[in-house]
Amino acid sequence: MLVVSDLTFRIAGRTLLDGASVTIPTGAKVGFVGKNGTGKTTLFKLLVGDLAPESGTISVPKGARIGQVAQEAPGNSVSLIDTVLAADKERAALLAEAETATDPHRIAEIHTRLSDIRAHSAEARAATILSGLGFDHEAQQRPCSDFSGGWRMRVALAGVLFSEPDLLLLDEPTNYLDLEGTLWLETYIARYPHTVVIISHDRDLLNAAVDTIVHLDQGKLVAYRGDYDGFERQRRERMLLNQKAREKQEAARAHMQAFIDRFKAKATKARQAQSRMKMLAKMEPIAAIVEDEAMPFAFQPPAGRLSPPILALDNVSVGYEPGKPILKKLTLRIDTDDRIALLGSNGNGKSTFAKLIAGRLQQEAGEIKRANKLQIGFFAQHQLDDLVPAETPVQHVAPLMKGEPEARIRSRVAQMGLPTNRMDTPAKDLSGGEKARLLMGLATFAGPNLMILDEPTNHLDIDSREALVQALNEYDGAVILISHDRHLVEATVDRLLLVADGTVSAFDGDIEDYKKYILERASAAARGGADKADEAPKTSAQDRRRQAAQLREQLAPLRKQIRDAETRTEKLQAEIAKLDKELADPALFTRDAARGTKLSKQRADAEKALAAEEERWLMLSAEYEEAEKAAAEA
Repeated sequence: MLVVSDLTFRIAGRTLLDGASVTIPTGAKVGFVGKNGTGKTTLFKLLVGDLAPESGTISVPKGARIGQVAQEAPGNSVSLIDTVLAADKERAALLAEAETATDPHRIAEIHTRLSDIRAHSAEARAATILSGLGFDHEAQQRPCSDFSGGWRMRVALAGVLFSEPDLLLLDEPTNYLDLEGTLWLETYIARYPHTVVIISHDRDLLNAAVDTIVHLDQGKLVAYRGDYDGFERQRRERMLLNQKAREKQEAARAHMQAFIDRFKAKATKARQAQSRMKMLAKMEPIAAIVEDEAMPFAFQPPAGRLSPPILALDNVSVGYEPGKPILKKLTLRIDTDDRIALLGSNGNGKSTFAKLIAGRLQQEAGEIKRANKLQIGFFAQHQLDDLVPAETPVQHVAPLMKGEPEARIRSRVAQMGLPTNRMDTPAKDLSGGEKARLLMGLATFAGPNLMILDEPTNHLDIDSREALVQALNEYDGAVILISHDRHLVEATVDRLLLVADGTVSAFDGDIEDYKKYILERASAAARGGADKADEAPKTSAQDRRRQAAQLREQLAPLRKQIRDAETRTEKLQAEIAKLDKELADPALFTRDAARGTKLSKQRADAEKALAAEEERWLMLSAEYEEAEKAAAEA
């Protein structure tokens, strides 16, 4: 059992933990959540002893092993499999001692302990973990130095998972994983035999893998039983009860104060007034729960409407070296309203495909047709390094708005989701989330017809991710998304493309189907049947591409009508809300009866139009689903 009691910690004069307490039972799977900058990573450092608290205690069971991912990824010439095996220091020490031990009793103890820690199956377990994180058998035999920093961090993660500490601490482990690795990690954490505490802003991971949420807010730790969705529901209920209790208490305080003010000078009521003054002094005010909403995103709408398709590929091949294509036989189209997510393991070519679409790579073969005046906005995490460290957000935006007054420049920066007090902060001092917001705003500054976003959520907290979901759904253009955040994918896209086996093809199904597909492939690989598992996509890829192209041609007009109906519905709802606000004025009919009657008629007409538009949307949606089903069965 992990017990944090009355913990206080300050850094640079700022209180991160203020008398925080929480108890985590042995074997619990805990999701640790809170706004960026509230002190989650600091608490991890306190747990492992890297920092010392000002006051309070942290109690961990005696002899319990605490494990976390190493800060620096391994980069030596040792193979991946041996690097992971070496992470279990007890096993390594016992095996080394077994080579030199001469005492029969000690030799027996060593082998008994090796059996207890499953040392003889260690290599198979390590290989399974590496496979789940995206390393095939061949890659596992290669040295760590062959891999980039992101892949090495996966090796570091594999090492700590393999060592199976009694308390496993994971700080944003999905930031260097793809969707496939994230799906695997969800299952692994849920089955992990010991206690896990994971800092994450991945809603689906927190829903699938944990049984407790610990929320860090205003220096306090509050535990909620259940997954993240349950936490949100309980927190909303708690906030509502808190607000009602505060209102009730404020009414009681006002009543007492009124009694005191009225009777404190009267001799006959002096005793009662004094009694109420004491009660008022003892009444502890109920603190309000402050809900800090994330700054919204606002993407510039496309500068002009283009005729579909905005981009079409015909038998295209692309790579980085002549004669060595990474992707080939690419035949597909992108329309003005497409919302596409790219699926596939890291290294299969998702970023290569994105660069091809963005015009940053030229095809080796085939034909690409782009619509005239097509504007593309491209965002990738590695571009964060392109920001000028010493320049502020205002200075980054000013060259794009030459001649504009500073007030308009600051207004544009605000639309990117940066608050006023951060607009004059040098880029080097911005948080990761603030840098991502600035770079996304710069990448989409001109109002592109197509946005390509490569892992946009890595530095965003959960509320900011929800703001991004809303902004993408409001954006009136095409989107191509590469993300390990399943919630973002499910909430914003309607078309999945699988990048695998050297090509790009439509994936027939949703994210849950893809999760099953990934787990089945992993299971087949573990049984030595990976080759068989790989055959299905290869044999059906051409048919799927042809069917997908036919389906898009049939459904594109319907999809447009559905979007038009949604837009019209939103406008009518906004109009009704505006009318309701005016009609709520009790003095309206007294002041101007004719206007009141006119507004009432306008509202009735809008309500009737809204009902008709919603009925139209339902009919179109049903027709779309039937057509999609018929095309899929053909």
